[in-house]
Amino acid sequence: MPTEITSTSSPRIAIVTGGSRGIGRNTVLSLARRGVDSIFTYHSNRAEAGHVVAAVQETGRRAIALRLDTGDVSSFDPFVQDVQQALASLRAKRFDYLVNNAGTSLHNAFDQTTEDELDHVYRIHFKGVFFLTQKLLPFINDNGRIVNISSGLARVTLPGSSAYASMKGAVEVLTRYMAKELGARWIAVNTVAPGAVATDFSGGMVRDNPEVNKRVADMTALGRVGEPEDIGPMIAALLSDDNRWINGQRIEVSGGMVL
Repeated sequence: MPTEITSTSSPRIAIVTGGSRGIGRNTVLSLARRGVDSIFTYHSNRAEAGHVVAAVQETGRRAIALRLDTGDVSSFDPFVQDVQQALASLRAKRFDYLVNNAGTSLHNAFDQTTEDELDHVYRIHFKGVFFLTQKLLPFINDNGRIVNISSGLARVTLPGSSAYASMKGAVEVLTRYMAKELGARWIAVNTVAPGAVATDFSGGMVRDNPEVNKRVADMTALGRVGEPEDIGPMIAALLSDDNRWINGQRIEVSGGMVL
């Protein structure tokens, strides 16, 4: 059984963006199993978010779902107000962990990618992470933790992923700067870079396309594609006090993909 992440006074609280599905959903559930309550965001599927809340409640923990478009910076101030209300309902004023997970994919050749497509992935994967974290900083406890989700594509190249992967590379650089500048508050900031994972991301390409699934498995040392259950528990463990001295690092969780 995992060790419980608790404080002497009250349970820890995490904010997870994109927590209604895939890796985000599994992260919320993995944190719940470790005694952590969550405020998580969803973009449009309120029903699926409700299923996650119910699943968390079955573990004996609490979760609150809030709608957010992480690519719309103008929505961040109202969202912060929603977060404050959610914290109050959890009998808290601050939270402990932030997981910047929400994202969308883009598959297009470099010479075919449009300005609108590049701007879209920029707003979600870099600008949104930058300014949402900035807005939430006054409410994260000292000694807190931040995890920014990157991708194995920031290390290896796959044609058609130049825009998406470049934004993830930018997030990895941002992570190191955040770790340095937030160190005075003892806030550790790290990047987790999943490999190819069988979710509905990219239209379920890795999960539902047998040819893609086999290709990924063949290039992975452990011989299969990743599952959300391979990633969520690792993120929850990284947030725990057991890993308090890991800071400013990129940790790839890919089963040994393209070694």
